Amino acid sequence: MSDWIIPAFQIDADRLPSPIMTSDPGSFAQRTFQVRIPAIVDEIIRRNEFPGDIVDNLAALRAEVVNERWRPLREATPDSAFWMAVMQPYAGRTWLDLPWYLAEAFFYRRVLEATRYFQPGPWHGFDPYGTTKATEWLPEAAPRQLTLALSGLPRARQARFEALLHHSLWGNRTDLSYNVALSVGRPALPATERDYLLVDNSGQVWDFLVRRPRRQVILICDNAGTELLMDLALVDFLLSEQLAGEVVLHLKPQPFFVSDALPDDVEAGLAALDHAGDAGRALRARLTRFRETGHLRCFSHWVYASSLCYFQLPDDLRRILAAADLVLLKGDVNYRRIVGDVHWPPTTPYAEVTAYFPAPPVNLRTLKGELITGLAPGQAEALSAQDSEWLVNGRRGVIQAALDRRYRSSLSF
Repeated sequence: MSDWIIPAFQIDADRLPSPIMTSDPGSFAQRTFQVRIPAIVDEIIRRNEFPGDIVDNLAALRAEVVNERWRPLREATPDSAFWMAVMQPYAGRTWLDLPWYLAEAFFYRRVLEATRYFQPGPWHGFDPYGTTKATEWLPEAAPRQLTLALSGLPRARQARFEALLHHSLWGNRTDLSYNVALSVGRPALPATERDYLLVDNSGQVWDFLVRRPRRQVILICDNAGTELLMDLALVDFLLSEQLAGEVVLHLKPQPFFVSDALPDDVEAGLAALDHAGDAGRALRARLTRFRETGHLRCFSHWVYASSLCYFQLPDDLRRILAAADLVLLKGDVNYRRIVGDVHWPPTTPYAEVTAYFPAPPVNLRTLKGELITGLAPGQAEALSAQDSEWLVNGRRGVIQAALDRRYRSSLSF
């Protein structure tokens, strides 16, 4: 695997719109660092029995985010030079004057420094969000949601696939860094959510999968818990119906964005299936067999815990993605990373923006950030008139696919 490097851009970066900044007045990005991030630090302290020095580290990080300029990493780790290089252009700035995704990614790296994740000793490798994630594995949480989802699936093959794809999408609402499910509700049956699905390319994805056998599908995961169990149900269908010869789950190599899925979370998710009734236990048995036979694999890469967007991939990961027949990208952050965390006009075609990507992409995303592509003329304006928070409250979602690779990226050199 490549080291922590800063790869060349695979697009003309000068063609990107202006980045979303934490300084954008009244924006969700600004609110993230004024309200959400300090609350996340408070939650980390509350849920863990850290010694006093780690608590002091976290408190200092919280104060820095709220009132001060960012400071570089002080620990010697393989990634420290990377973070110094990507942050250096913003030297002297406060956290409220940075590109949004860069600021979030660096904050989560700083949490690991504060909790001594990479340092020898009792806290080496300790997931500071593990106790929070554990709440999702309780029988009344993710397993119950999966039980409800599996009990309502249609019999027809295409309809069943589309229902599972939609469950995978709406599972993204349960994001423990910004749990919109607390306000808009946990995922319901897909039929009740159709009015909130702004773009639905499910039929195109189905046609693509059945047109000819697909050797490999990659699923770039987002959250552990409810979302991961819904993802696993979709993976099971792809493999059981022989729509894919192999599915590879791409996971974070280290804790990131609170509930992002790590390889250990896949193990916890498989164990949680025992609490999802007979259907859940049968699902676990099938997935276990797929793993034993090599049809289901897990993979991690350092890029997934970095500040890089997907138009700046190292050669090794780009080759891995290019070898896939289809790449499913879950969640809001993966959407931000494939289109760029920038101020796109809402009618910008998704297929054109993502045409640089090395394999056909499908984004399944509930909206929790102030960017969107691929909408019809007037659609964004109508939504703003209905709901001023439509871009960030997680009520709405998209299933966007770019399966015709004849497009030329609007970001090309």
